[in-house]
Amino acid sequence: MEIFINVVLPIPLQKHFTYSVSEIEAARLNIGMRVAVPFGKSKLFTALVVKIHNDPPEVYEAKPIHDILDEHPIVTTIQLKHWQWIADYYMCTLGEVFRSAIPSALLLESESLILLNKDVVIDEDDLRDDEFLIYEALKQQNILRVDDIMEIVERKNILPILNGLIKTGAISIKEEIHERYKPKMVRYVRMGDKYNSEKELQELLNSLTRAPKQSQVVLSLFHLQATQKKPIKLSELEIDSRTSRAVIRALIKKEVLEEYFIQKDRVEFKSTKELVPPKTLNEYQVKALNDIKGYFQNDSVTLLKGVTSSGKTEVYVKLIANCLSENKQALYLVPEIAITTQLISRLQEYFGSAISVFHSKYNMQEKVEVWRNVLEDKPKAQLIIGARSALFLPFASLGLIIIDEEHETSFKQYDPAPRYHARDAAIVLGSFFKSNMLLGSATPSIESYHNAKTGKYGYTQIERRFGNVLMPDMELVDIKEQHRKKRMNGHFSERLIEEITETLDQGEQVILFQNRRGYAPILECTTCGHTPQCPNCDVSLTYHMHRKQLRCHYCGHHMALPDSCLACGSTTLDTKGFGTEQVEQELNTIFPSARVGRMDLDSTRGKHAYAKIIHAFENQEMDILVGTQMLTKGLDFRNVNLVGIMNADALLNFPDFRAHERTYQLLTQVAGRAGRTKKRGKVIIQTYNPYHQILKQVTTGDYEGMFREQLYEREQYKYPPVNRIIRLTFKHKEFNKLNEASAWFAKALRNRNEIIVLGPEFPPVARIRNQYLKHVLIKIPQGVSLKITKKNIKRIHNSFDAISQFKAVRIIYNVDHM
Repeated sequence: MEIFINVVLPIPLQKHFTYSVSEIEAARLNIGMRVAVPFGKSKLFTALVVKIHNDPPEVYEAKPIHDILDEHPIVTTIQLKHWQWIADYYMCTLGEVFRSAIPSALLLESESLILLNKDVVIDEDDLRDDEFLIYEALKQQNILRVDDIMEIVERKNILPILNGLIKTGAISIKEEIHERYKPKMVRYVRMGDKYNSEKELQELLNSLTRAPKQSQVVLSLFHLQATQKKPIKLSELEIDSRTSRAVIRALIKKEVLEEYFIQKDRVEFKSTKELVPPKTLNEYQVKALNDIKGYFQNDSVTLLKGVTSSGKTEVYVKLIANCLSENKQALYLVPEIAITTQLISRLQEYFGSAISVFHSKYNMQEKVEVWRNVLEDKPKAQLIIGARSALFLPFASLGLIIIDEEHETSFKQYDPAPRYHARDAAIVLGSFFKSNMLLGSATPSIESYHNAKTGKYGYTQIERRFGNVLMPDMELVDIKEQHRKKRMNGHFSERLIEEITETLDQGEQVILFQNRRGYAPILECTTCGHTPQCPNCDVSLTYHMHRKQLRCHYCGHHMALPDSCLACGSTTLDTKGFGTEQVEQELNTIFPSARVGRMDLDSTRGKHAYAKIIHAFENQEMDILVGTQMLTKGLDFRNVNLVGIMNADALLNFPDFRAHERTYQLLTQVAGRAGRTKKRGKVIIQTYNPYHQILKQVTTGDYEGMFREQLYEREQYKYPPVNRIIRLTFKHKEFNKLNEASAWFAKALRNRNEIIVLGPEFPPVARIRNQYLKHVLIKIPQGVSLKITKKNIKRIHNSFDAISQFKAVRIIYNVDHM
């Protein structure tokens, strides 16, 4: 009887593919294992087994698989179920979820090998110079890789040369799959088997009297073994014996020492001190904890609203400790990698080496190690801290999921697919495991708070800061008035400079928030008004002073700063607007003795850049830290007493229905970095419109008022949480074709009366990377089935694809658009 397997390929295809396997292979295979399969003309792909059966495919003949890549499944059945939910809900394919979820080192890729065709006789005089070089090299070596050929001909584009050689029959190409993950093997040494008794050791030392360095190595090994009671690394022995590696190698060669290897993880969180018990909670934290436990008994998703610095993390610690005591894994999701730096050191005090961390700054080898530790439920992977991608790990027994700062937009993935929201996907994952779910925030999202208000979620709050520290004193400064009275120094009001001076004099620290990186968003010629634009996108180039560059923040295009206007040749160039770099430069001028640091995407590109900046600021090696919204997300600095917001209006005047909600959240969060210990902090908000309702609500901490207003507006204009929304983005390089295609699709959608269709409309940035964009927004009222609506959209998409002129137009779905 023939046996077949259905597999998922890491490419955006809707259907599974069927391959044939032998009985021996079928006996080895399980669902969740990887296999290498041929796909297309010659490519090999890593595929994931999702079904083993006896039904041959009807449309095509099943090819045999190339190889089985795993001994055991690397993906669990619950994971596959969760991935399928993500694919269905967010309108993408299972292959896209698979590619996004698995560490890239586990997606083995095939490599093209170039072989000499010995059956064909070639006249070498007919070959061009480059072809002759490759042909000669293959005579010596038989097989060459693509990289080898690039080196031989000193060119990157080698495809035309290879095509010429294939046509003449001189070479053939073969695909070979290669493993990209290499375990880290640490070299250890021990005494050889011959020298186990004292007598043999004495004889050895006597024989080494003429080789004092070798004798020193043996004595050092004895000393280390006696003091450490653990395997001795070769590198340790080298340092302790003060000899070279060559001396140790000589002893290994003589079989006096024996060398062996132990596999080690690249990242390990070892506790250097004794573990400390969790802190004693105050009465407000205890009440919140008891409320949460009560809701957990009823399997309710619970929302914890706690003001900034109220000690939410200590409540989380108690819940994690309970979870780990039941031998279950806990997942702690944070919105930004920056937070993990502080969080890990705090949680290590309580949980020691039971912690694993997973986020995008890890390299692919480190990600594979965390993946395998979680899958095998190892002691070092009981508490997993991570950004949104940690959601895809193969949990064995997930007992608790905590989503900190649940309101953050960083939990939503925009590109590539799946465009999922980690908070919502985590709630579904928790339901599959029947695990406890806690959402925490000082400023919950309107959706989550609405769910709590309507009884869908459990709800509790902590209204006081830990240690009864007062909430920061907030002050609005009217910079329009300050400009009129000529009391501005650069972008700093007189009031903000006063407060910074006073704070620095008291030996305290300052945080300044400006949500735009670079020096200035616009460089303008004051003579002709020309502004350098990105050639690939519809945006002006941002001026970065430290690199003396103009850069596009969408496609990465950059150019050197011009000396004169590119249009009229005038040297009268001036900047408009300001970013973190300009704030930093102005601070150095106004406060020359202050130590100023900057934290934005430009200054945190390195793997450990976040940790270095946060560590330096914590240790008071900086007086003032300027940053973008990275600063707002749950960081805890004990000596910060002043927070300055450089320009609140840039947040408010954003073309998005969530702009007011986000402004409230962002300003409240950044204000919460001030005065977190004993002394009351101060917050200065610079604005051109101090009478704006949202700014008043921020200064009074009126979350309820903001929620009621925003909910009323969204009910009026049919936005979430009242309605569901799906945004369709149309992409094409031809302007007219895009207009036609999007108009056709929108018209087809409008035939369905139960949904509201807005657009097609160009977004604020209508061209990115030479592709024009157009949006269509679909509002789905309550009572209308989301599932049926998605099915209808897909049906229209199928008809759309059948129209030949629209085939090249790409459609991107964004369900629950943020």
